[in-house]
Amino acid sequence: MSSTKNTQGVPTSTVTRDVRQLDQTTGNLYESLVVIAKRANQISANLKEELHNKLSEFASSNDNLEEVFENREQIEISKHYERMPKPNLIAMDEFLNGKVYYRNPSKEQK
Repeated sequence: MSSTKNTQGVPTSTVTRDVRQLDQTTGNLYESLVVIAKRANQISANLKEELHNKLSEFASSNDNLEEVFENREQIEISKHYERMPKPNLIAMDEFLNGKVYYRNPSKEQK
């Protein structure tokens, strides 16, 4: 299966993964999936806040002639975020490349 990649090298479409790669770091597939899911949630929240902040610059109660131009800028910003890889793909890439810090307190107590 071929996939396209963005400028950061993260695939922008679905990629078939070797499950054996996922449990090498933690020793447990399900623990790895929880780490990836939590990281994806963090990325998603950050992207949502970033997008909201950028779009809030356009919020105004005044009707004026610049609305059409501002609307185009809003559309371009939205399209940029739509083209970005999904948070779960970014989180998976970070995890597989050792860029995610995680710890399991229950393992540390033993």
